[in-house]
Amino acid sequence: MSRIKQAEAYPANATEVCKKSLTAIRDAMYVMGGKWKLPIIIALLEGGPQRFKELQRSVQGITPKVLSKELKELELNQFVTRTVYDTMPVAVEYKATAYSRSLDKVIFEMKEWGEQHRRRIMSKNKLKKA
Repeated sequence: MSRIKQAEAYPANATEVCKKSLTAIRDAMYVMGGKWKLPIIIALLEGGPQRFKELQRSVQGITPKVLSKELKELELNQFVTRTVYDTMPVAVEYKATAYSRSLDKVIFEMKEWGEQHRRRIMSKNKLKKA
């Protein structure tokens, strides 16, 4: 599409709206990016507060090093709290914050889309095999 036709097709502020949308999406992806952050949050929301090893078992496949890194980032972004108990040995517990509930709609929509996408791909694969 030529620049003249683009200018006619979009309102004057469309570029600015698009930039703001992309900035917001980049921010969200920066905070929630990667394959582990949402599973960690979901495990804490559904399973309640958990110690490190419990959480590692809940989020199957994650290494201790990666879990530690992701928990630090989630704590920094106020999705998780870390509580250290003065026991012998020291116990550390992780808990989803109330703010993490702000992701409920996002998580639900991603789950719905993922299920729909899986059905679509599986049905296409069945047609190819037939």
